Amino acid sequence: MAAIASLQAIHLKSGRRGSIRCGIAEPSGEPAPVGQKTRYNDGLAERVFMGLFARKMDKFGGSKKKNEIKEKGLWDYDYESFVEVSKRVMQGRNRSQQQEVVREVLLSMLPPGAPEQFRKLFPPTKWAAEFNAALTVPFFHWLVGPSQVIENSGCVGMCVNMCKIPTQDFFTNEFGLPLTMNPNFDDMSCEMIYGQVPPSFEDDPATKQPCLADICSIANPSSPICPKLQA
Repeated sequence: MAAIASLQAIHLKSGRRGSIRCGIAEPSGEPAPVGQKTRYNDGLAERVFMGLFARKMDKFGGSKKKNEIKEKGLWDYDYESFVEVSKRVMQGRNRSQQQEVVREVLLSMLPPGAPEQFRKLFPPTKWAAEFNAALTVPFFHWLVGPSQVIENSGCVGMCVNMCKIPTQDFFTNEFGLPLTMNPNFDDMSCEMIYGQVPPSFEDDPATKQPCLADICSIANPSSPICPKLQA
């Protein structure tokens, strides 16, 4: 981590899903090539967070498959089912509605008054940016890594609408700590910059990204911008 853009901008770059607490289950010990799914041995913390978040997201999802009618328990969710829930939430919603769902779910996981207390404990200073960047690695990589979504779903719109924009908004507007997330769609990494105010949707390069036609099952190769990024 290093302050690059300003005294309060702390850069944290993460690779494709995994890092400190998720063990890669591939025989090589390395992530699978881009476009292929990497197997992971998710730990207890990852399963708990994914289960809690996915169950709340599930309430906003559309119709389920016949074999999924029964409500899942906390431990029944893995990352694959977490992505499937996200896909259902996307159906029938425009980009603003998708982002609002994620915001509501994130807020619902916090105790009353948590955003206000966070603002008091962590004002937008260099120390607060450094501290939250450090916390991101062990506690939030299961959620805030846009490369996780791209690797599993191949959908640019899911990355931007259900991870990047809601997470930026959550930290910047609810917690008062600016955060900018810059997904790299070439190597599937993501740069998180605490202390830097995110650009507007219209000025964000990530919102001009075309579909990843080689790995997205619902890609529209003829569109210059992923249709899910259009209002």
